[in-house]
Amino acid sequence: MSAVTSLMEDSPVGLGAAPQETLYQFDESPLLARQSRQESNARSYPRRIPLALKRASGIHVEDVEGRRFIDCLAGAGTLALGHNHPVVIAAIQQVLADELPLLTLDLTTPVKDQFVQDLFGLLPEALAAEAKIQFCGPTGTDAVEAALKLVRTATGRSTVLSFQGGYHGMSQGALSLMGSLGPKRALAGLLNNGVQFLPFPYDYRCPFGLGGAEGVKVNLHYLENLLTDPEAGVALPAAVIVEAVQGEGGVIPADLEWLQGVRRITEKAGVALIVDEIQSGFGRTGKMFAFEHAGIIPDVVVMSKAIGGSLPLAVMVYRDWLDTWQPGAHAGTFRGNQMAMATGSAVMRYLKEHRVPEHAAAMGERLREHLLILQRDFPQLGDIRGRGLMLGVELVDPAGAPDAQGHPPQHARLAPLVQRECLKRGLILELGGRHGAVVRFLPPLVITAAQIDQVAQIFSKAVAAAVASL
Repeated sequence: MSAVTSLMEDSPVGLGAAPQETLYQFDESPLLARQSRQESNARSYPRRIPLALKRASGIHVEDVEGRRFIDCLAGAGTLALGHNHPVVIAAIQQVLADELPLLTLDLTTPVKDQFVQDLFGLLPEALAAEAKIQFCGPTGTDAVEAALKLVRTATGRSTVLSFQGGYHGMSQGALSLMGSLGPKRALAGLLNNGVQFLPFPYDYRCPFGLGGAEGVKVNLHYLENLLTDPEAGVALPAAVIVEAVQGEGGVIPADLEWLQGVRRITEKAGVALIVDEIQSGFGRTGKMFAFEHAGIIPDVVVMSKAIGGSLPLAVMVYRDWLDTWQPGAHAGTFRGNQMAMATGSAVMRYLKEHRVPEHAAAMGERLREHLLILQRDFPQLGDIRGRGLMLGVELVDPAGAPDAQGHPPQHARLAPLVQRECLKRGLILELGGRHGAVVRFLPPLVITAAQIDQVAQIFSKAVAAAVASL
């Protein structure tokens, strides 16, 4: 697949005289009006991306009005191969042609067995050699809930350590692990027990005001002291749960030495390490799993999104020392989704055979270079970060008061303007992070170099228009 060609010596993208643009306008359609009347007030994406979609192929979606968009949200990272990839469609058609059972609870089938072998074949050998798998309900949240139950049962301990900025789902157990306070306020009485939050090594806005190697060193010292100090006030936990790249929290990649330190400290303390790969797994960061960048072996890995090949599926893989729970300790009707297992197998084989993680790394570097070039002209692009095709741009107010590290504050007002200007030009992006000030790029991993250049060009025009409108 395509290799990166350095762009740093080229002219900035999209800053020359541009031809007259034709911009999409978003008036409420009958479909959107009915959605607004009839769907829950909890709906989120339609408020920022007011589209009624009709068809999709590859990296593109088309709405009912015939407008075409580049999809850099991709089901929040679910669509590793894009929309309606031929290998996914072929797998679905084969399941139907063979008259396979579509739902089997946890009874095995040849399709299920093949899925497990394909998945174990992608795991690091040290993990695969002692791995057990639990099929969960259809969402990543279900896998997180299973992981909480697993580690608490195996260790006999109840406390779990999570991280500021973390996101692990929206059920009550998973929500208790979330760093963001907003979604939890109405449920505080149900969520306050059993979770202790720790600072995450957010280099650009280090919780200790340090950043770099010193920030990592202090962070690890804090964790180690928490687990060993008899006066720390926190009972020895059952587990630590972490994202190797925080997604919803603002695309913050964990420092690799820090991840190695967390693994060393938890292993020494007899505390299970859960790595959440729901959004970052299956090639998105440039390796099959994001934790592989650090060369560590977790005790538990929770997976969903891309693992189902665009269909609902979630699993938990864990080391066999944790397999102490009893038959029936965890269940779920839809854990036997055969079509999702077939499409998941097809996607996993494609990722491996076509070296898609390597391609994602190259395309991510190409996009990053475009963004760094754009940053020269727009100081509002405060921090550009991520791994592979999981990238974020933290928008800042250059005129605002700097923080302890000298960085300007987040520009919460600018981010939705950039998102809207992108949408007008046919590019779907999502926001995240503190104050919703991070623009997130999660395109399908099969995106080409030419398409990366197109995304960068649209984004540059959108940033210019949004900044000019302030």
